[in-house]
Amino acid sequence: MSNLIITAGIPAAVILLIIIAAGIVYAYVKAPPSTALIISGLKRTPRILIGQGGVRIPFLERMDTLFLGQISVDIKTETSVPTNDYINVNVDAVAKVMVGRDEESVQLAARNFLNFTAAEIAKDLQDSLEGNMREIIGTLTLEAINTDRDSFSDQVVIKAAQDMKKLGIEIISCNIQNVTDDNGLIVDLGADNTARIKKRAAISRAEAERDVAVAKAQAQKEANDAQVQANLEIAQRNTDLAIRQAELKKASDIKRAEADAAYEIQAQEQQKSIQTATVNAQIAKAERDQELRKQEVSVREQELAAQIQKQADAEKYAVEQKAAADLAKRQREAEAALYEQERAAEAQKARAAAARYTAEQEAAGIKAKGEAEAAAIQAKGEAEAAAMDRKAEALKKYGKAAMAQMVVEILPKVAAEVAKPMERIGNVSIIGSGSGAGAMGPVADNVPIVMAKTFQTIKETTGVDLAEIMRGETYDAKVTKNVNVTGVDEETAKAAVVADSIKE
Repeated sequence: MSNLIITAGIPAAVILLIIIAAGIVYAYVKAPPSTALIISGLKRTPRILIGQGGVRIPFLERMDTLFLGQISVDIKTETSVPTNDYINVNVDAVAKVMVGRDEESVQLAARNFLNFTAAEIAKDLQDSLEGNMREIIGTLTLEAINTDRDSFSDQVVIKAAQDMKKLGIEIISCNIQNVTDDNGLIVDLGADNTARIKKRAAISRAEAERDVAVAKAQAQKEANDAQVQANLEIAQRNTDLAIRQAELKKASDIKRAEADAAYEIQAQEQQKSIQTATVNAQIAKAERDQELRKQEVSVREQELAAQIQKQADAEKYAVEQKAAADLAKRQREAEAALYEQERAAEAQKARAAAARYTAEQEAAGIKAKGEAEAAAIQAKGEAEAAAMDRKAEALKKYGKAAMAQMVVEILPKVAAEVAKPMERIGNVSIIGSGSGAGAMGPVADNVPIVMAKTFQTIKETTGVDLAEIMRGETYDAKVTKNVNVTGVDEETAKAAVVADSIKE
């Protein structure tokens, strides 16, 4: 029975929760900034929500709206309104109004414009504002209304503000759009003003043109005077400038010469400093390189020593370990190897002795041969040098005679070279008188002619008469004069004889 009661109660609770949630959703309201929500019913004074949320109790409270935005109201006089100077005018204006933001203004507006749209509010305010504007028009003249519209609109705002405040409405602005009259007086006033303005403008224009002409003439005169004065000043300034330029150029040349000299001196000093610094740097670099090499050598020596030491230690350890194992074996083999080593050592010693003896013999032979060759070369050089010395002394002593001797020695060679072209002659055909050997005479005579010309050329160039020398070689010359020269070779003695015969 209890289970049936619990099962039947679950849907009722769910329905109750749904009803409560729907009631909360329906009861919560939120007002936008441009609309006021008026909640009334439980309290005497309604609650006002503007731009915020609230709770409205369903069935016990009601909610109404009030428009808070800006409203434009057209104020236009339906009929002509007489001004203070009894001129009927029609005025068209626009007023900007809105509900006041304070609580009192909202309460007043709620009593008058609750649930009204902006157009409905503007329509209700239009009559009141038009009446206020009519009252202000009756206190002003036509000229004041037309020329000072700002003052007119301000007076309308001040006048209407009192009535609008009673309705909870605030006037933001009032702008006069248009002012007209039934008789066209405003147009006439405009024409009159236009004429006066044109008259004043014409007078002002004439006076301005007169002033411009006077000012222009005065300006031309002053400009001419200024131009003349300026030309004079320019000429004077040009003269002063030329003088100043000359002075500055002179000073500049002096300064430039001094600067050039100082620059040369400074450059030389700087070059000396650079050279000194370079030498010092090179010396320092050489010292650093030397020290670096020393350090490298030291490091290398240390590395090699460490490496050798490590290797020696390793080898020592290996040898010790191996020696411990092979000691007995080596002892047994040592006795047998000792005899073999002694025999091998004796054989090696014998071979070394034989090789040393062979090398000594070869070295002695090479040395003897070298000494013999050196002595022969020295003796030949000394003989050649002595012969050259004796020949030079003979040449110096006998002069032209020695030169003639050398020329006589080469005469056979010269004759052979002169006659050599005739050896290449094969057949000769001679056309002319004569026959036999007489026909070959002109050809054979070429050799003596060439030799004679050669002797003449040698005489003209060297002063040596070879024909005279040849005569000195005759039998008579040889038997008549004998010259004995000791201490010279055969060629030098022969040259001396020839020279002595030439002197005779």
